[in-house]
Amino acid sequence: MSDFDPFPETGTETEVNDAAEREWTATTTAFERVESVLGRTTDWQSASEIADRARVSEPTARKHLTALAETGHAATRETGNATRFRRHPDRRRLERVQRLADDHSRGELERSIREMKARIRAFEDAYEATSPEELVDSLEPDDEDGWNDLSRWKTTRRNLAFAKTALSFTETRLVDSRSTGEERAENA
Repeated sequence: MSDFDPFPETGTETEVNDAAEREWTATTTAFERVESVLGRTTDWQSASEIADRARVSEPTARKHLTALAETGHAATRETGNATRFRRHPDRRRLERVQRLADDHSRGELERSIREMKARIRAFEDAYEATSPEELVDSLEPDDEDGWNDLSRWKTTRRNLAFAKTALSFTETRLVDSRSTGEERAENA
């Protein structure tokens, strides 16, 4: 009984991964797989590396990556005689703005903006600083509360920028729908 292994190797994990991969390749197009892999690629990679992860040939990956670069979804960098690819850094930002505009009403965005501005004002008043960058100069290394507030201030400022952009995006949608007659067609 000394050879008893309570967790024997069964290969189940490999089998599950193989089944998931087979389903993924059977239910998606090559373009969808390349786009999906690219969406999670933040470091520069060759078409071959992306092809391997997307389970497509290198020429197919290169064709789709070139198309994605032309539409702004992929960033490219020439290195010697090769092109390397990664997700365009602005794509996630744009998707976040669109999601905020889709998921929140104009009133909700305005309330959120007001609340974040009040939080920023409270940081400014509490630390007698006009920005997080100014606060850095006055913080002592062991001031944990100050450093935590600095992080919250930066996050609030970033979220405020996203909320303002989402509100502008919402306004643009409204103006566009009025000028193209979409609003009239939807109400008919």
